[in-house]
Amino acid sequence: MKLNIAISILTVALAINPSGAFSPLVSRITRRNGFNKLSMAMDMPTEEAASSIAADPPAIVRRSPGEVVAVRYSEFTSMVDSNQIEKVTFSSDGTKLLGVDTDGGRLKIDALPNDPDLLNQLTSHKVDVTVLPAEQPSKVGDLAQSLILPAVLFGGLFLLSRRGQDDGGGGMPGGGGMPGGMGGQMGQMGKSAAKVQMVPDTGVTFNEVAGCDGAKLELMEVVDFLKKPEKYSDLGAKIPRGVILDGPPGTGKTLLAKAVAGEAGVPFFACAGSEFVEMFVGVGASRVRDLFEQAKKNAPCIIFIDEIDAIGRQRGGGQQGGNDEREQTLNQILTEMDGFDGNPGIITVAATNRADVLDAALLRPGRFDRRVTVDLPDFKGRTEVLKVHARGKPIEPDVDLEAVARRTPGFSGASLQNLLNEAAIFAARKKKSTIGWEEIDSAADRIMVGLEKKGGTSEQSLQRKELVAFHEAGHAIVGAAMPDYDQIQKITIIPRSNGAGGLTFFAPSDIRLESGLYSRQYLESQLAVALGGRLAEELIFGEDGVTTGASNDIEQVANIAKRMVTEWGMSSKLGPIALQEANAGPKNPYQPGTDWGGEICTLADAEIERLVNNSYLTAKKVLTDNRLLLNDLSKVLCEREQVTLEEFQMMQVEYGLKMVDFDVIGEERNREDLPFQTLPTEV
Repeated sequence: MKLNIAISILTVALAINPSGAFSPLVSRITRRNGFNKLSMAMDMPTEEAASSIAADPPAIVRRSPGEVVAVRYSEFTSMVDSNQIEKVTFSSDGTKLLGVDTDGGRLKIDALPNDPDLLNQLTSHKVDVTVLPAEQPSKVGDLAQSLILPAVLFGGLFLLSRRGQDDGGGGMPGGGGMPGGMGGQMGQMGKSAAKVQMVPDTGVTFNEVAGCDGAKLELMEVVDFLKKPEKYSDLGAKIPRGVILDGPPGTGKTLLAKAVAGEAGVPFFACAGSEFVEMFVGVGASRVRDLFEQAKKNAPCIIFIDEIDAIGRQRGGGQQGGNDEREQTLNQILTEMDGFDGNPGIITVAATNRADVLDAALLRPGRFDRRVTVDLPDFKGRTEVLKVHARGKPIEPDVDLEAVARRTPGFSGASLQNLLNEAAIFAARKKKSTIGWEEIDSAADRIMVGLEKKGGTSEQSLQRKELVAFHEAGHAIVGAAMPDYDQIQKITIIPRSNGAGGLTFFAPSDIRLESGLYSRQYLESQLAVALGGRLAEELIFGEDGVTTGASNDIEQVANIAKRMVTEWGMSSKLGPIALQEANAGPKNPYQPGTDWGGEICTLADAEIERLVNNSYLTAKKVLTDNRLLLNDLSKVLCEREQVTLEEFQMMQVEYGLKMVDFDVIGEERNREDLPFQTLPTEV
């Protein structure tokens, strides 16, 4: 319609003044003199063309004044070639054309083809070409467009309100269209989003689960109960109502749940604890009811709730008087698991790594009868986990998975899976077709201490390399000389992405890690080993040449010595008393307000100083007695950047490493034997 109006305006303008109708709207396109002369030369007709024109004169069409005649595109181009077109106006989008011939007649083309040569043809015949500017949208149109979205939104809300009232949903009290609509939607919102598998096919069985034999055995009993209930019912046993899996992250709790689903052969409902949490009060409880209603219809079945601590925390800690959404959801779970109506044939399996924050009513027998701890795998478990994850990977024959398991104490199942995956990535980076020990060792280093910095030590000065080499050699020699201490795995001076300039890797004992029991003698050895790096710097570069590289070591020394005295009762003078609670945080136990008097606190300070001073002297004696080994080890580190366990053991045999006697630190404080005894007289 807008185009027709524009054409009408142009028609009236042409009727008034054909030569100037286009002047206020357009910019003219003209040719220079040189091109005009060339066009005139090209437009001269040949004798054959003249004879054809004389033979076929153009048809004369009578037009009424002001009439616009629609012509074909072929006719229009012929008129252009015969110089019968004086002026042409294109629409802003280039799809329509309005022209004026030499007689003042007007013609138009409503569907203009895409001809790239048309403009050249017009200009070569000295046709005045103009283009209409793009039409500016009206303010009324903008206003109408801005009102479309709100109108659609309010219309949709109105329809939802009507549908909610028609369905009888009144979920939120108060009447009116909006509450009724929200009530209809609340019914859908209150539906459980749990994934239902009538015939579970997770692709995981108990054969794919390794490293947690105790937890696997207890869950296999639950599966066996579902398959052969008479075996247990004849003995008067009842199926457990619930099993809660507790353990550190990455130990395989969710994997065990998938194995249960794959082995049980009964319907399996899987959901996460966070799916029950909503901003609307009552939605979580409604979803719990819907979940257990579906489960009752398909009993016997298994419900798995992952990260149940999202809704199962201790009640009474909220700010809303115990009436918030999370507590209502928890109350509904408690009722469904062991309420008045009972819950026959449904086993609830939940997983969490924060069992200490769960509500006591949730953990009592009758709801979660079994609490299965899925702990970090031991050496045997790590070996089995590595075998599972090594399936399908081209591991080289000389790779010993047991050696890898010894190299990775404290790793979870997920960490071991990531270890082999990183090793595969390293092998692909080197364009290898197999995974070797070098790739696995590099992957273990990357996971524990970060990636090696690009270039290694090539960009470091010789003095810096020697400083780091002596520092790490000090740690290694003191660690090797201490009795019953952790075994050294590797010594390296290659800087890491975590900021470490060099590292000495110790392999902790599995027995100590699993039991959490550390002797006094081991802790005192740990103090000496931590001070070994600073002592090596002091012996080689002097007291004035020590650096800040031992800051983390000194912090570790202070923490261990303090806890030995204030928490673990490892001071004969202070006795077995605890000045500070375990995991009490940064609170200073010696500040006013402590339960102990100033005399006890002063004695504790003296005992901490005694432990640190004697550990310092022990490490210094070890490095002094093994000075030749210290020099040679640092030299090898500067040349190779890395020394393995086997190479270091050969060097110990060659230089005859002098061990420290198996004894604890004495009662002397030995303050006078420490450096920095005197202050400078002048500043």
